[in-house]
Amino acid sequence: MYVYKDITIKRIAHDCFLVSNGKINLYFDPFKIEENLPKADYILITHEHFDHFSIDDIRKIIKESTVLFMNEMTEKALGDQLANKIVIINPGDSMDYDGIHIKGVPAYNVNKFRERGIVYHPKEDKKLGFIVLINNVKIYHVGDSDNIPEMKNLKDENIDILLIPVSGTYVMTPKEALDATLTINPKVAIPMHYGAIVGSEADAQDFVEAVKKKGLDAVLI
Repeated sequence: MYVYKDITIKRIAHDCFLVSNGKINLYFDPFKIEENLPKADYILITHEHFDHFSIDDIRKIIKESTVLFMNEMTEKALGDQLANKIVIINPGDSMDYDGIHIKGVPAYNVNKFRERGIVYHPKEDKKLGFIVLINNVKIYHVGDSDNIPEMKNLKDENIDILLIPVSGTYVMTPKEALDATLTINPKVAIPMHYGAIVGSEADAQDFVEAVKKKGLDAVLI
């Protein structure tokens, strides 16, 4: 667990995080949810792949008032389940709930290919990253993405916490994640997308050490 100002951030597995200000519990990409975790007020889902969008894990943390944010492709994968709890969000959209500002940003591949000419996460699918402002702390969950041109515009966002993939499989390598981190210039970078399906803790540690050598802060949680 990592504490930044009055926000706690717990990495659960892979790209799944619990962010809390003590009153509101927000989850990114529920996956491998542990027992006895608090119920979710908000669930933000980056895309429809099973390791980011797990119905069984969502059901472990959902309650009557939970709101789920997802794109249309993920909604189609969900079908009629939980339809009354869904808010559609696409890259470029932003909205406010309970004093929390949620913004969708692009997440896609430029050089991770399923087969020749076909990337794992195409831009046209409108898969998501999220920028969340909670208690004046700005958190950027990159989602499954490469170091994309849109990240150059995020330096002016003054990101406090960057949650960034580092495994190199389907997403950025540690070196590519370092380059993206230097572009975004967060207060703290936290690696993700390792240790559950692809990527190792060594990948995450390499990233943390490389970021620190460049004079920025990074932590492994």
